[in-house]
Amino acid sequence: MFTYNFKYELTSLLRSKWLVILAIILLIIVLFAGNNGQERVDKRLVDIQKITAKTNLEDQHTLQILDSIERGFTVTTDSWDLPNNPMNFAMENSRVAALYPNSFTFISVGQSDLFAHFVQPKIFGDNFAQNYSELSSPVQLLFGSFDLAFVIIYILPLLIIAFSYHILSEEKEYGSLKLLASQPISIFNWLLQKVGFRFFWLTLITLFVLSITFIVNGFDFSTNLSGFLSLLLLVTSYILFWFVIALLVNIYIGNSAKNAVSLLGIWVFIILLLPATISQLSNVFYPIPSRAKLLTEARKIKDEAEKKQDKILDNFLRDHPEYASKDGQTNYTFWHKYIASKKLVDEELSPLLESYNNQLQEQQKWIGNWQYVSPTIIMQQSFNNFAGTSTAHYQNYRTQVIEFSNTWKDFFIPLVYNNKNFKSSTYKDLPKFNYKPPKSASATINTIVILLFSGLIIGLSYLIFNKKKKKGTLID
Repeated sequence: MFTYNFKYELTSLLRSKWLVILAIILLIIVLFAGNNGQERVDKRLVDIQKITAKTNLEDQHTLQILDSIERGFTVTTDSWDLPNNPMNFAMENSRVAALYPNSFTFISVGQSDLFAHFVQPKIFGDNFAQNYSELSSPVQLLFGSFDLAFVIIYILPLLIIAFSYHILSEEKEYGSLKLLASQPISIFNWLLQKVGFRFFWLTLITLFVLSITFIVNGFDFSTNLSGFLSLLLLVTSYILFWFVIALLVNIYIGNSAKNAVSLLGIWVFIILLLPATISQLSNVFYPIPSRAKLLTEARKIKDEAEKKQDKILDNFLRDHPEYASKDGQTNYTFWHKYIASKKLVDEELSPLLESYNNQLQEQQKWIGNWQYVSPTIIMQQSFNNFAGTSTAHYQNYRTQVIEFSNTWKDFFIPLVYNNKNFKSSTYKDLPKFNYKPPKSASATINTIVILLFSGLIIGLSYLIFNKKKKKGTLID
């Protein structure tokens, strides 16, 4: 029966040209999505390379000026802008803290259209923790990005529905199901084989098209082969999930038109409503404090600090005697007062920022816990983790940049309070930013969870099949 079904299904699909049409549609949209994602990655790399090259050029120019000053030559730079002043160097020659894309980044835009990929933490200006997002097109945010994750998670299920909504009902409507039932074969096994063949061909086409897309975009298989295979397994499990959904609907309803409408309703519920409900509940249970309130509080504290900078400086030096002048001089400049008042502003804002971050973490924890009720969220989180564009990646990047920003400030503050110049020999000791990616949830676990969903649905389909068979409503 297996061989006969295989030949019959293949002949039937080839005659209807479904396989050819499906392969062409998938190839076009997957290649386009892959190219779209790669263009974003290329732009991101170019932006980082440009700012890095600009910083290196400025460093060379600054080192030349420092060398001239240390040799006693006259320089044309304004006296208030000389780089041997530690604060001038810290402001004008800040390091680039970049989040480079990885080999999988082109598959999912994720949160990358909301956050910046590089920043230059400065010793002067607003706290980096208050602002590290970049401007985005509201139109693009509204419609989302057309990447591989979008094609696999949103569009592929629609193709599966179109490919399988009438697997059983068509036989029933043509009257051939009664002939099959009169044969000494198990209708459920026959149906499983029919679904299995279609799952096999669609999976083969999808994985082949995905592999071509990865090759076209210059993916390095030698160093990322295990990750690539994990991704293919994940996609395969997702395809299987939608085929068993189609199996269940075919058995339970048994009418082609109603099957199609029901499957589209299930698609809307699983793809749109369930993730939106989980996201909305996370906002209800863990609301994030208003960003406008954060900025208003920051301005208020900053204004108050500017009015009493002398007193703040005295308190700061009392708390940090290592910064007090050793020779008894008290002729402190604007920078001494600014650093002291800035530290006070940061300390005053710390509880508000902490509450903002805690709520955000609680939201992500909530979504992380509830992701396992929705294959769509599992898939989106997995794609984002592969691409390094998940919220966890950007929060981790933000934390590392804040730590680096503090390290950068702490490097220059002792020079300022000890009235020491920045020298060219100190350049090699400047702090450097090295991003360390966080540990992400295993794609294998997510694949197993989706397979468990499929197993449960197959079990439910078998129970409904037997129930309808006993009632005699399966064929008629």
